[in-house]
Amino acid sequence: MAKKSRPTFKKREKEKARVQKQQGKEARRLETKELKANTVRVFGDEDPDIAGIRPGPQPLPEQWLYAGNDLAITEEEATK
Repeated sequence: MAKKSRPTFKKREKEKARVQKQQGKEARRLETKELKANTVRVFGDEDPDIAGIRPGPQPLPEQWLYAGNDLAITEEEATK
C-alpha cells in the first residue's frame, strides 16, 4: 500500500501567504469603505476639472487668434 504524503513545507508557506493576502485585501476594503462613508461631499462646489467651461463652443485661445489684416478675428467673434 502506498503511503499518504503530507503537505510539503512550501505548500504550507504558500497557503499562509494566500491567507495573509486575503486578509490584507479585506482590511483595505474596509478602510476604503470607512473613508468613503466619512467623507462629506459638497454638492454646490464646481468640479475643478471643468471649472469655467460653459455649454457650447469654447472661445479660441489667444495663440490661435489670427493677427492678419483681412482675416482678423476679434475676441467677440471668437466667443460667439
